[in-house]
Amino acid sequence: MNDPTTIRRLYGRRQGHKLRTGQAALVEELLPRVSVPDTGPLDAATLFGDNRPLEIEIGFGAGEHLAGQAAMRPTHGFIGCEPFLNGVVGALNHIRDDNLANVRLHMGDALEVIERFADASLDRVYLLHPDPWPKARHAKRRMMNHGPMDLIARKLRPGGEFRLGTDDPTYCRWAMMVMDQRRDFAWQAATAADFLTRPADWPETRYERKARRQGHEVWYFRYIRA
Repeated sequence: MNDPTTIRRLYGRRQGHKLRTGQAALVEELLPRVSVPDTGPLDAATLFGDNRPLEIEIGFGAGEHLAGQAAMRPTHGFIGCEPFLNGVVGALNHIRDDNLANVRLHMGDALEVIERFADASLDRVYLLHPDPWPKARHAKRRMMNHGPMDLIARKLRPGGEFRLGTDDPTYCRWAMMVMDQRRDFAWQAATAADFLTRPADWPETRYERKARRQGHEVWYFRYIRA
């Protein structure tokens, strides 16, 4: 079945509202300094100048979670991938305001970045509130498919962690079905509370708060690479 690893197409608008002067200046001045190189293999030394654990967030929204994780673990390197310019501006604000030297950004397809890392070189991969594509005919567009998960599994080190968050019931069921078919990840849940309660080291985002205000349940999945 086709999935994001074969389709390689980003859907939706790349930019929302027009950038204000200060935002445009951030994009012009700061983004080039923290951007992932366009080509070539990637590793910690290339991105951060030393050997450190690496974590990637696929689609970081406005960057709250990415910035929160980076602030908690300054000795780790964080790579955020987001195709939408307004989200990238949000992350740039966090990098500037919180003085985060351990974050790099890619405005585009996360899979194009992940595949450039050596196998077993990543410590964590995050996929938080991805577009659910609720219609059955759009299921192939979901990031939670075996193609992307095969790639993530290769790039995570043994004992590395994949985290998924969603407030969409259809996506929740789909993700559980996909992951139940895999033997290369171990679900870290012994009771319902383990996936219904946000872990302490999982920074909350504005999207998540909005979902809860709308009465949505939120599910938090943690998987360890076997």
